[in-house]
Amino acid sequence: METPKYEIPILPSNLRIGWIGIGVMGAAMASRLLAAGYSVTIYARTPSKSQHLQSLGANFVNSPHELGQSCDIVFTMLGHPQDVRQIVLGPNGILSGLKPGSVMVDHTSSHPVLAREIFNAARIKDCWSVDAPVSGGDIGARDGKLAIFAAGDDKVVTWLTPLFNTMGKPTYMGPAGCGQSCKIANQIVVGGNLLGLSEGLVFAEEAGLDVRKFKDAIRGGAAGSMVMELFGDRMIDKDFRPGGFTEYMVKDLGMGVDVVEENEDERVPVLPGASLCKQLFSAMVANGDGKLGTQGLNSFLPWQPMETESSELGTRKGNLMPS
Repeated sequence: METPKYEIPILPSNLRIGWIGIGVMGAAMASRLLAAGYSVTIYARTPSKSQHLQSLGANFVNSPHELGQSCDIVFTMLGHPQDVRQIVLGPNGILSGLKPGSVMVDHTSSHPVLAREIFNAARIKDCWSVDAPVSGGDIGARDGKLAIFAAGDDKVVTWLTPLFNTMGKPTYMGPAGCGQSCKIANQIVVGGNLLGLSEGLVFAEEAGLDVRKFKDAIRGGAAGSMVMELFGDRMIDKDFRPGGFTEYMVKDLGMGVDVVEENEDERVPVLPGASLCKQLFSAMVANGDGKLGTQGLNSFLPWQPMETESSELGTRKGNLMPS
């Protein structure tokens, strides 16, 4: 079986890179590869959205199959697992065009089971697949400071390190699927942090504190977190532009608390905190706020006490409390 040529270092002159997924995160990540001098070819279902990257030097092709044919390494940064399945495994997908020895890298937050399925399908074609979801939001993508959770063959991941380093800091997590499992666990932590930060700011404001002083006072103590650094000021300024969509957080938390896949180990952890976070983010989506950034949770939490015997019940200003 052919393998990537590990003895040949990854250099801009040696490899042709493909990219699919040019949303907020994907476009910033692809831009960093272009800025580093790599040859990048892109596919987009809406070609007009690729104009900025083409102005930076990216090439454009008309299908995932054509992209697979013309590139040595193909990156994907998509929205949902079903998108990954279609783009990678579909009849006109990336894998149908990949040549032996080529590599796919999926940065999408997707399901571990699908990551293993893609890895096995790639090996049948003498290709390789790495699941490498990321954390760090739009700021991390722009600044090349993403946390990258890479899984698959360890030699392939090591070989890809120069490319990963352009976008952030990679950590090898283990065999195929482990990167996606790590991202799900990451989102459970992030969701809890977002909820805690949102409620802390709501309480501080209701207590009459200057919320910016409050944030600055606690950021150096145990309450400080990367979530606070990334989203604290955005919450205070009511800036809910997406670095990561709320609807994607629902998807990610759902993979942690809802899903038992056929033929998978049926040991499922009980995660009441993650379940509550998913409920709250799901209520945002139901309220039409799925395209807001996850920091928009802050706007969803100013509960008003209801005139009932239970002071723990409440309604959001202008919206029903999620049931």
